[in-house]
Amino acid sequence: MDRNLVILAGGISSRMKTSVATDTTIDPTLRREAEEKSKSMIGIGDGHRPFLDYVLYNARAAGYRDIVIVIGERDRSIRSYYGEKDEGNEVYGLSVSYAVQAIPGGRIKPLGTADALLQALHASPRWQGHKFTVCNSDNLYSRRALGLLLDSQEIGAMIDYDRSALEFEQERIEQFAVTAKSDDGFLLDIVEKPSANVIERVRDQAGRIGVSMNVFRLSYDYILPFLETVPPDPVRQEKELPAAIAMMIRRYPKAIRTIPLAEHVPDLTSRADILRVQKYLRKEFPNFSLAIV
Repeated sequence: MDRNLVILAGGISSRMKTSVATDTTIDPTLRREAEEKSKSMIGIGDGHRPFLDYVLYNARAAGYRDIVIVIGERDRSIRSYYGEKDEGNEVYGLSVSYAVQAIPGGRIKPLGTADALLQALHASPRWQGHKFTVCNSDNLYSRRALGLLLDSQEIGAMIDYDRSALEFEQERIEQFAVTAKSDDGFLLDIVEKPSANVIERVRDQAGRIGVSMNVFRLSYDYILPFLETVPPDPVRQEKELPAAIAMMIRRYPKAIRTIPLAEHVPDLTSRADILRVQKYLRKEFPNFSLAIV
């Protein structure tokens, strides 16, 4: 079993930084951290633990061991907390390494999630011929979701979340990317910012609408060429992981099995999320501890 996980934490957290700047309802310490650090390092947990601790906790509980965190070239918060070595930092029984996502000249932001994953794979040649899971650093995927991906025997897989189980405002949910699947459950497409017509088209016979929360199980050898060749989005000018996956499944139609799951995924995108995620962590992780076992 390939117990490999990439956590994407190389973004500059622009929405978070902008939205907390004048919010006096947020604890001043958290507000300062949100302005200065990667959002996954905001200490919103028990004992001021960063959000990323909870992501790692669920990853370890699901069975992962080899972790690569993609970090921004300007961010020191993750290295200073989890270890300074490029590879092999022993953290909570995990082996944590880093891949740095640089900001190209002439840009103010990194080149996107496909580029972030490309940097992780280039930093992890030991994974050639193997599979890995990739997820965001600002979503708290459950132990069950991560475990389902780790246990998948397919070339690749993704969690296909039931849109009706997500506990966000309806307006926000309607912006989430929806999934189109074949009758036998393989991914056909991921549609970003879907129209009402697209949403109705992807609804299954039971009325279920599946959405992507950017957590995938992938084959190193299958996805690498498409990460290298995916073009930038014409509007955002970023290379996006869903676009690379779309290229891959056009070449290999059964490369991604969808795994249906109905549960909420806590998200730490903007200031409005800080208090609600704090509340969620206190409820779901009482007396939280990451003691090495």
